[in-house]
Amino acid sequence: MTDQTQRTIHVKWKRSGIGFTRRQRASVRGLGLRRLHHVVEREDTPQVRGLVAAVPHLVEIADGPLKPAPWAAIPEYTIHPKVETAEKKASAKRVEQAVQVAEAPVSEVHEPEPATKDSGPKRGRAPKAAKAASAKGKAAAVKEPAKKKAKAAEKPAKTKTSKGKK
Repeated sequence: MTDQTQRTIHVKWKRSGIGFTRRQRASVRGLGLRRLHHVVEREDTPQVRGLVAAVPHLVEIADGPLKPAPWAAIPEYTIHPKVETAEKKASAKRVEQAVQVAEAPVSEVHEPEPATKDSGPKRGRAPKAAKAASAKGKAAAVKEPAKKKAKAAEKPAKTKTSKGKK
């Protein structure tokens, strides 16, 4: 070896070793290749050139220095600026109003008016008129099937005739 800098070559594994001899697979491993499309940098010596020449169908000498993978340039995540939607703005406004009400003096807070007898829906039992109307609807629904049964009884029943030998 001389004082000059050593030249290097880039060896790339381009085809699987499946179906080839163990000796050929061992040559690929001897070059330092671990997986398909893996590229390694080796000194440009007759020994390395001999290993490459032994398995030219499995490896190739790549051009130039190693190139970074295209996906390596893409960041793992991106931080986007905060975007406010109409829903978020509305909820923020409601929160602000609630905070203002909570901070306001007691005299400024408006109390709801007391409920009177006539205001709002009544809870509990339904009025008698509503019950009567619903009962009429149920009675009409009950009468209809009875009419259908009466009509069906009026029709003559079909009799089965046996097919016998003549």
